[in-house]
Amino acid sequence: AGVFVLMITWRRGRCVLGERLSANSMPIETFLEDFQRRGATRVRGNAVYMTGNPNVVPNALLKNLEHNRVLHFQVAVRSPVTEDVPHVPREERVTMKGLGNGFYRVIARYGFMDEPNALEVLDLLKGLGLNMPLQDTTFFLGRERITPAKKPGMPIWQEKLFGFMSRNAQQATAYFRIPPDRVIEVGSQIEL
Repeated sequence: AGVFVLMITWRRGRCVLGERLSANSMPIETFLEDFQRRGATRVRGNAVYMTGNPNVVPNALLKNLEHNRVLHFQVAVRSPVTEDVPHVPREERVTMKGLGNGFYRVIARYGFMDEPNALEVLDLLKGLGLNMPLQDTTFFLGRERITPAKKPGMPIWQEKLFGFMSRNAQQATAYFRIPPDRVIEVGSQIEL
């Protein structure tokens, strides 16, 4: 029963968190149109922003632009997708689409038994024509801090349990095997 409660709490919490993040998200096409009109200071190097939804601007990108008012020359919005097969062949793992102004949408596909590897993705991107050497690339990860709130979605005890589980889950840096010295985490508080 305890394991069932944990599994249901995790699943429901991830759904509610996704809904809260989607409510504040911006379609990437809208962002690119606005970016083209307003512009921003561009700095040398490459940035990879991790996101679960490749069609919206990652929260970490918006926060970085809002607070630092700069963007790297090349920006990849990378989304991992887990397929219903044990392994995805290396040559089929990564797809890339240029969005203009140095922005790229990158989809990295994995089988449920594959281990994600950020360095492998950078290597595969080079084969697709996007050169992002590790020494010039920074990975930006969103880090959500869950705070319980009296909003519809989950009972308060379940929100607290989900917050505890979320704080103790495996870090994205370790899961995607990103070198820790190449990562910047951009935090935000999300009320469930």
